[in-house]
Amino acid sequence: MAITEANSREIFEKLPVGRAVRIMAVPTILSQLIILIYNLADTFYIGKTNNPYMVAGASLILPVFNFCASIAGLTGVGGGALISRLLGEKRPDEARKVSAFSIYFSVIVAALFSVCMFVFMTPVLKLLGASENTFIYAKQYSFCVIVLGAVPTVLSGVMSNLLRSVGAGREAGLGITIGGLLNIVLDPLFMFVILPEGNEILGVGIATFISNCISCIYFLAVIYRIRRESVISLNIKKAMPERKSIVSIFSVGISSAVSVLLFDIDYIVIGRLMSGYNDIAMAAVGIVLKAERLPLNVGIGLCQGMMPIVAYNYAAKNRKRIDDTVKFSLLTGLVVSAFSIIMYEIFAGLIISVFISEAQTLALGTDFLRIRILATPLMFCSFFTVHLFQGFGEGKTALFLGVMRWAVFNIPMLFILNRIIGMYGIVWSQVTADILTVTLSYLVYSRYMKNSALSRTVR
Repeated sequence: MAITEANSREIFEKLPVGRAVRIMAVPTILSQLIILIYNLADTFYIGKTNNPYMVAGASLILPVFNFCASIAGLTGVGGGALISRLLGEKRPDEARKVSAFSIYFSVIVAALFSVCMFVFMTPVLKLLGASENTFIYAKQYSFCVIVLGAVPTVLSGVMSNLLRSVGAGREAGLGITIGGLLNIVLDPLFMFVILPEGNEILGVGIATFISNCISCIYFLAVIYRIRRESVISLNIKKAMPERKSIVSIFSVGISSAVSVLLFDIDYIVIGRLMSGYNDIAMAAVGIVLKAERLPLNVGIGLCQGMMPIVAYNYAAKNRKRIDDTVKFSLLTGLVVSAFSIIMYEIFAGLIISVFISEAQTLALGTDFLRIRILATPLMFCSFFTVHLFQGFGEGKTALFLGVMRWAVFNIPMLFILNRIIGMYGIVWSQVTADILTVTLSYLVYSRYMKNSALSRTVR
């Protein structure tokens, strides 16, 4: 299917809601699962060394890697949401300018981040909780994935979001899938065949870097191929949209970036608090923070697929289609969450044993996973609401909810429950904090929809 304005309108305006959401969300969910699988593959292959220090070293880098996602969200989410709204307003020329600006701005910021990480790597890793046993592994991994890989990683994320904003969910998902599958294949090749024993972390880093580069090349090729029939543009001459559009990009983009950064801080705090007990606990929670991502990645993919439909119809003032999209997507996400809780509670021990067989790490990881998974429906509802406000272009509200969730509820709860309960309090904090988050999110969304101009618009 050609990526044209007519096809965007067909998906966003005319198709039955269930089918439209499936067209947009299924490729995105599949790509999110591939992302999860290759992240888990890293942990799986590293865990086969039965070296918990390697596992902990790789886990320490997750917040830094997620910072790349925050950079991608700055213009990818902000620019993508705006492009969908501009299509709803029938303004394709401005949408082209927004897409070009989003791409080139992200490259500049990612390059600067890469240089800063290279210069300040040692203090950053110490801040993340790297110990004498884990520092060398964390350094090897971060050099490949962040110092060398920041630009292709960020650029891939931005281009994926922009393609999704015009209804090209299949192309957006395929690019991420290609990189993920390639990483799964290259991991064991570099770890156990090409590099000598003891360099497994370096092998994982090299495999991830190469995979992200291939994914980035795919996206560039797709955008170049469709440049005449789509509003997604690589033309640097069109990289300066209206001032109002730039403000809108960053209004929404900053809310996405800040949420990811605060999420990173939450992970850093978990790592620092858990490392205060021992490296075994750090390795166990590192595995759990990845293993719990399966239902969450499905939820994220659903939200990412849903958001362009909401954004387009918000600009087109089609309240009924927005409501139908929200109901279908929310129900789907909650069903997935409920099923996931059941399966994880039953098979928690088996899941952790896939990654490591060391007895103490296995026992702690099993307990941690059974607790953390209880927060899945709450976490889904939390970022579902944020995605809705990003689609509406309400960056301030999305930012407010993100800050409240992480800075006011989650992070303080980590310290409070760690002080009261100890190590297990760190794990229980997510459930406790997200009960408050979901309550607040519901109240804010209900009030907004009641007072919005859309409440008087029915189409």
